[in-house]
Amino acid sequence: MELVLDKKPKRPTIIEGFPGVGFVGTIATEFMLNHLNAKSIGYLFNPALPPIAILHGKETRRLLEIFHAPKENLVFIHAISGTKGLEWEVAKAIVELSKLLNAKQIISLEGVVSPDNAETSRIFVKSNDYKSEKELLKLGAERLDRGAVTGVTGALMLTAETVNSTFLFAETHSRMPDSRAAAELIRMLDVYLNLKVDPKPLIKQAEDFENKIKDMIKLGIDSQKPEDDESQKVNYLG
Repeated sequence: MELVLDKKPKRPTIIEGFPGVGFVGTIATEFMLNHLNAKSIGYLFNPALPPIAILHGKETRRLLEIFHAPKENLVFIHAISGTKGLEWEVAKAIVELSKLLNAKQIISLEGVVSPDNAETSRIFVKSNDYKSEKELLKLGAERLDRGAVTGVTGALMLTAETVNSTFLFAETHSRMPDSRAAAELIRMLDVYLNLKVDPKPLIKQAEDFENKIKDMIKLGIDSQKPEDDESQKVNYLG
């Protein structure tokens, strides 16, 4: 996996979101980078990735692109498509990026299948940094202490042991894109990182991107559809 960077911001917090259960990581990072007016500073590349250019207004985006919000000093790794078969390489590239930028921490956003049909989504946390986990627990997250984690998130958990890494899981009630679960992640990150995100347009904008993801699924752009991928049917909570 090739890491290409045009800029190297110092000591950022890295936030990554990859297609997984409910697409919550992808939806949440899309909302955040748009809301914070983040600019592209690089990308991850591998010839095994599908040759797809994503048209986004005047911009042309890659499947695995890296953005930076200077004011908040946040670096986003935004993934539109699945990375099946490249999970270990992607995880190693994220750790490499973290070390290259001397990042404060990596925050990974993921979904978790809910065993019930509750209207609200709980947030679960797993971190190798005691201070971060303690703070997130105070904000209402619940500790994730059993189960199995797959995909890029699972690979990153096993690869990022040498850097501060925190994993947030939003409870989702659907294997289709779940904007409301993504919104719960954003609300927690807003308080945790003191971003002052206006919550009013959050659900609407998240739903718009949810519909965009659904269109991509219909067109067959995403190669890792949750409803077809047995690995995504793991209940993270055991």
